[in-house]
Amino acid sequence: MTHQPVPEAVPEVWFLTGSQSLYGPETLDQVADQSRAIAERLAGSADLPVRIVWKPVLLDAVSIHRRLLEANSAPECVGVIAWMHTFSPAKMWITGLDSLQKPLLHLHTQAGMALPWSTIDMDFMNLNQAAHGDREFGYIQSRLGVARKTVAGHVENPTVVARIAGWARAAVGRDALRRTRLARFGDNMRDVAVTEGDKVEAQLRFGVSVNTYGVNDLVAVVDDTTRVTDADVDKLCVEYADSYDVAPELLPGGERHESLRYGARIELGMRTFLEDGGFTAFTTNFEDLGGLRQLPGLAVQRLMADGYGFGGEGDWKTSVLLRGMKVMAAGLPGGTSFMEDYTYHLVPGQEKILGAHMLEVCPTITTARPSLEIHPLGIGGREDPVRLRFTADPGEGLVAGLSDLGDRFRLTVNEVDLVEPDEALPQLPVACAVWEPRPSLSTSAESWLMAGAPHHTVLSTALDSEVLDDFAEMTRTELVLIDANSTPRSVQRELRWSAAYHRLAQGL
Repeated sequence: MTHQPVPEAVPEVWFLTGSQSLYGPETLDQVADQSRAIAERLAGSADLPVRIVWKPVLLDAVSIHRRLLEANSAPECVGVIAWMHTFSPAKMWITGLDSLQKPLLHLHTQAGMALPWSTIDMDFMNLNQAAHGDREFGYIQSRLGVARKTVAGHVENPTVVARIAGWARAAVGRDALRRTRLARFGDNMRDVAVTEGDKVEAQLRFGVSVNTYGVNDLVAVVDDTTRVTDADVDKLCVEYADSYDVAPELLPGGERHESLRYGARIELGMRTFLEDGGFTAFTTNFEDLGGLRQLPGLAVQRLMADGYGFGGEGDWKTSVLLRGMKVMAAGLPGGTSFMEDYTYHLVPGQEKILGAHMLEVCPTITTARPSLEIHPLGIGGREDPVRLRFTADPGEGLVAGLSDLGDRFRLTVNEVDLVEPDEALPQLPVACAVWEPRPSLSTSAESWLMAGAPHHTVLSTALDSEVLDDFAEMTRTELVLIDANSTPRSVQRELRWSAAYHRLAQGL
């Protein structure tokens, strides 16, 4: 059973080709045919999460400007790909590029992968001159300061298609955030600094609308037996039994079955509240539970699995990031979850991080069948909450955190390797993940701390760091990457240079 919000329309990326009328109708017909073939090759890739829409070849400044304004106003268009098939004088692109508000990918390619050496003549050279036509286009983008991604290579190359697909995923995520409404149930945890932030700037930068709702507004829906009926609860409990290994005391007739039923009631009430309000992300806070008898655990885990953004303790920035990354990762193997670096294994040569949270870890990061259990929670002052328990699958992944530095947002990303725990964790009553950060725990932790990155993160085994790099470029967000090549010194220098750049850029 899935309740993931359905996009309003299939996202599109428009394929734009530049040329000029100088070449004459016969050559321009060839340009159109070949550019359409390139677009169709991309459109036929199963890796792309968007529909590639070919547009007629652009020959002059007026048509270029008009097309890019159309892209801005088309809700289904999440970005544009531009290729200069021949030579498109770049002054024609100035007004259009200056007005473009959608993400741009500059594809530096040509119609054929291999040169037909023995038959090359000047007609061929005049038709296939993207090698310098795209350099003209690259210049004007740099001259105007246009944010874009540049990919060079032929579309028959799987690496080229994969990089375009990653950029398209970032564009879809950006577009989703611009339509995201986030409900904060209560405020953030008292006296905590990193979960604070500028919601106005977040709406300007990412498009997300963040607003607070009283927890008892949610409770009113949870407790309303006309909106969340006993029959609904019965049906959901059956779904739980079909999907998870349910602890015996939670099954019908068990001594704690009523706790499971109340957990189901919370899930149904939250879904109703979020769906009625058009919300695709939310936060909770154990310090502000109002009339809720349990801290939402199972409900949050299942909502995350269906694509909702979430942040604990009122952490709306992590909820925003999780929602965006959920959309970016849709359809990919692996999972994406709210996470927190909880504790360390510091044995030399075996350093690892044990990540978890009080309850709220998304089951998409495991392929095992989770168990559904109930345990005491020594925080929040409520009844024992139900939750899913599991350990994340091993494999490559990343953790990402979004922090507000006052004058800008910073997205910090650490590439990691998820591993099996050294031993079983029979006494740990929550879902967890264990990982080895790259390049080492000491370098990763020192770099993360120097970056002022948050303790709440998003863990993903579905996305790679290039997708988040593309997203950061699209949203003009600072990106700090900690990977196998990082050193504390290199990260420290990057932070200083980046701070200088962003402060300078704000003054222009």
